[in-house]
Amino acid sequence: MRFFQWLGGSSLEMVAEIGRVTALFAEACTWLARPPWRIRQFFKQMEFVGVRSLFVVCLTALFTGMVLALQTYYAFRLFSAESLVGATVALSMTRELGPVITALMVTGRAGSAIAAEIGTMRVTEQVDALTVMAINPVQYLVTPRVLAGFLMLPLLTVISDFVGILGGYLIGVKTLGINSGIFMNKIYELLTLDDIYEGLYKAAVFGAILTLVGCYKGFYTSGGAEGVGRATTEAVVLSSVLILASDYVMTAFMM
Repeated sequence: MRFFQWLGGSSLEMVAEIGRVTALFAEACTWLARPPWRIRQFFKQMEFVGVRSLFVVCLTALFTGMVLALQTYYAFRLFSAESLVGATVALSMTRELGPVITALMVTGRAGSAIAAEIGTMRVTEQVDALTVMAINPVQYLVTPRVLAGFLMLPLLTVISDFVGILGGYLIGVKTLGINSGIFMNKIYELLTLDDIYEGLYKAAVFGAILTLVGCYKGFYTSGGAEGVGRATTEAVVLSSVLILASDYVMTAFMM
């Protein structure tokens, strides 16, 4: 009996949480078309989410491309297909690894910080102070961050794809001895714009997810400093799970 009570209570809480997230996202989207527009706040969040994440995204993409080239080379060598290493690295980075790894890195760096910042504002009553000053907290705190994530993740993904392919080139050509002409020719032959666009579509969705979840967890934080820490952890975990789940769903629809 207790199991069914727990199951019912958990299901109701999950439905309520989905409703709160949906309502927050709908309100944030509504404020996109209503003045006053927080242009300075928007550019500040673009710099925070995008520019400050550039180093960790590039570093992760570089090593991802390098290890991908290394693994595929030794696998393809069994079938005398070493010429396909470049195309495999390029397709893997643009369609899957580029957007997913970029989103996970930005989640760990920016998503957690968003949840911590807004959560601290909530428990110290700064969010309530915005309401008292006739400033809508969703418009001021949530809308610029979600829009910045939606726009900056595709840009970061383009850079991540390029750096990942460059890492694969360095290992495949300079270390493993694959002919550079063959390496690049297979990329030109097999990589299409549709592959790149697919990764960019995913990146835009991932950017909206990680910023929305961070804002949501921070916005509904309670319990003082302990609650802020809990909200930050939950934001990272939930964003990561939703990114991977949505990646599968979008891949299935785009195939």
